[in-house]
Amino acid sequence: MATRRPVPLEIAVQHGLGLRQRTVAHDANPMGLLDNFMRLFSLDLGIDLGTANTLVAVQGKGVVISEPSVVAVKKGTKTVLADGMAVGDMAKLMIGKNPANIEVIRPMKDGVIADLEITEAMLRYFINKAGGRRGPFRPRLVVAVPSGLNEVEKGAVTNSAIQAGAREVFLIQQPMAAAIGAGLPVGDAIGSMIVDIGGGTTEVAVISLAGIVASESVRVAGDELSHAIARHIKNTYSMEVGDNTAEQVKIQLGSAIMLEPEERLRIRGRDLRTGMPTEVEVTSTEITNAIKPQVTAIVNSVKMVLERTAPELASDLLDRGIVMAGGTSQLRGLAQLLGRETGLPCRVAEDSLTCVERGCAALLDNLDSLKQILETGNKS
Repeated sequence: MATRRPVPLEIAVQHGLGLRQRTVAHDANPMGLLDNFMRLFSLDLGIDLGTANTLVAVQGKGVVISEPSVVAVKKGTKTVLADGMAVGDMAKLMIGKNPANIEVIRPMKDGVIADLEITEAMLRYFINKAGGRRGPFRPRLVVAVPSGLNEVEKGAVTNSAIQAGAREVFLIQQPMAAAIGAGLPVGDAIGSMIVDIGGGTTEVAVISLAGIVASESVRVAGDELSHAIARHIKNTYSMEVGDNTAEQVKIQLGSAIMLEPEERLRIRGRDLRTGMPTEVEVTSTEITNAIKPQVTAIVNSVKMVLERTAPELASDLLDRGIVMAGGTSQLRGLAQLLGRETGLPCRVAEDSLTCVERGCAALLDNLDSLKQILETGNKS
């Protein structure tokens, strides 16, 4: 009979996951020995499979890859260009500049898989680039997913990872991973609030005792802000701009509150009336007004979670406040607006873009001890 040993509670608490002491079987059985052998020739990887960007962490090294979730294929096929290498940074350079025989695809939409085969190709590229596969042995993956995914959508993520080369897949909800990466004491009997705003979804959660006690996942985030800006430019100036231009306007002029003094930016696009290239000047005031509905939706999602939070946990938030993570959390004035609307202190986490992936990396360091609290997918 296999002996059993307790997982040290302090290890779990250290990584924000200490709910109660658990036990795992000692690796005295053939399958345990086989797993140990396979781990010598493969790495455990953590992946934040985002709508806008994919980040990959390697066990013991932290975040090693941060590239756009974009793939370039031969039009009408699922064949990735450049022998499977036209993914991420290389593919993003082609957006808006690709000829008719090349299609540039974002396989993730609103935090879920929109194209299964292309997602598999993208994952395979990132796994190989991170060095996760060595020889015949496949890596284990911890994949961060939106909290609002249903079982079918979770199954799609798991199956894509397995087909892309994973040996075993574990899922963790993005707000939990972001909270761990931001250094919040999620394992303590105290309320912590995280607002993770990425490209496709906004994840809001109150966490205590290693569990999510109240949450909301809305499919309004960075991409919707960019789309709103592109629509505004089209309707106001009869000019069409590409995704990259809309994103640059968001970065340079975007704000959740009115900027003083007002800022201006000249942008270029195609005149819809003449079909000719043209240039216009846009202001921070009009961009703030253009994205106001999306910003309001994000603020309302935070309010909804606060309304569902137990009084004892809500009282903790008066002192601890709200921590924001994700690339879109860097939108100017957003933390200030959230603080004003909720009456709580609000701050953006350090290196907010990589919070989810840093949380996955913390799990990787003690995956064997902590994997029991993750959602387990299929084995290959």
